[in-house]
Amino acid sequence: MSSFPSVVLNTGHQMPVLGLGTYKLCGPEEVFQAVDAALAAGYRAFDSAAVYRNEVDLGKALRELLPKHGLTREDVFITSKLGPKDQGEKAMEGALHSLSQLNLGYIDLYLIHWPGTQGLPVTDQRNPGNRAQSWVALEELHGQGKLRSIGVSNYTPAHMRELMQSCKVPPAVLQVEFHPQLCQPELRSLCKEYGVCFQAYSSLGKGELLTDPLINEVANDCKRTPAQVLLRWAAQQGVPVLPKSSDPDRIEKNAEIFDFTLSDTDMDRLSALDCGHNFCWDPSEVA
Repeated sequence: MSSFPSVVLNTGHQMPVLGLGTYKLCGPEEVFQAVDAALAAGYRAFDSAAVYRNEVDLGKALRELLPKHGLTREDVFITSKLGPKDQGEKAMEGALHSLSQLNLGYIDLYLIHWPGTQGLPVTDQRNPGNRAQSWVALEELHGQGKLRSIGVSNYTPAHMRELMQSCKVPPAVLQVEFHPQLCQPELRSLCKEYGVCFQAYSSLGKGELLTDPLINEVANDCKRTPAQVLLRWAAQQGVPVLPKSSDPDRIEKNAEIFDFTLSDTDMDRLSALDCGHNFCWDPSEVA
């Protein structure tokens, strides 16, 4: 069984600090192998999305593999996300489709993946209304127990304030890009104020941070990999992480972040790399 730490969401549900990101995991064999390796390494959380096109394969792999590892559905935490094409009036249909694709009874955490709407310009003034309509649908499914917690991804401080003013159920999680070059202080402060869990994706900066000289210096000093240092930097701040890999050895290595601690000096040196740089998409222009 996993002994990894978890955080308690504002819904009362526990979410593991470490999860397996499944972006770019493609096809039943690759998904099965990654999930098998992750479960063996102690992972109990898996992060998918409608746009990843792997919900069916993830659900099937878990149904087959949980008994092998002596686990039940209740032992794992599954996240998926509403595709931007379903933002607005199609949100209920999109969320129910994710539920059907995963076929695991319920989804632990369901996020609005992006504040904009596919097919609309980012500055289109219909985007706020579509976001609000999506949230109402998620609130309804949350009330039915089909989505145990609901949240958002890629929201800016302005998007978060807008949601908090209108929602009946507050978001449990905000999932955004977070690493030493993008420390997101305003969003982290807002999440703390609102009681929302701040969760990281792209902790390795799409792999580009693995060659950073300072990160490598810290890794050499503590005899760890650059990836482990980056994941530990976030987790040590209480920020859950979602490293993605299809390689069983790397999946196992990425889980080895709870048996060492970075010094305060190294934490500060890494945080000083912050330059507001997005390696992934930048939602700041979305109306």
